Amino acid sequence: MKPEEISHLRKEYTLHSLSEKDVAATPIEQFERWWKQASDSAIEEMNAMTLSTIDANGMPDARTILLKGVDEKGFVFFTNYNSTKSVQLDFNANCCLLFFWKELERQVRIYGVAEKISVKESIDYFESRPDGSKIGAWASPQSMVVAGEAWLKETFQYYAERFKHGKIPKPPHWGGYRIKPVRMEFWQGRPSRMHDRILYTQSPEGWKTERLAP
Repeated sequence: MKPEEISHLRKEYTLHSLSEKDVAATPIEQFERWWKQASDSAIEEMNAMTLSTIDANGMPDARTILLKGVDEKGFVFFTNYNSTKSVQLDFNANCCLLFFWKELERQVRIYGVAEKISVKESIDYFESRPDGSKIGAWASPQSMVVAGEAWLKETFQYYAERFKHGKIPKPPHWGGYRIKPVRMEFWQGRPSRMHDRILYTQSPEGWKTERLAP
């Protein structure tokens, strides 16, 4: 692809603005405001977020996952505890989440610390999943090299047969993480690339808000 085929791509952001005078007192409250607006806008998979982690060699890693819960304690997602992301979070709990809602010309960056949620919380969510997803949690050794597609299908069928006559329990290697935020940035696209950026930083006195240059 020629450089000029990329460099000419431009979009003028004009939909909204964001002022430090108008934002909520806490970043979770502000996130919930934007979440409602995203929901009202019927954004497809608005809970999709990028999780960035660091491996043992200091190499950044990122992937898209799905948000499954949020409250004042933080942002929750679920995964295989033997996966690459889990190994990295166990090594270094510092991480970053990124939401990008292009339909609203908005981004939210969440800097925080990951911790495993309780087994009960993980079981409660696991029991709400479709049976196919439950079986998949048993069948997939997530992030591991496998023999091929046929092996995955056979393994899935093995667990489907194993659990066909009863309740499918949560695998011991599967559960949730909660990302507890220490900083959150709300980015609103603006004309002439003069974007609005409001940063919340946690301090002993509470949350501090500041405007960042675009």
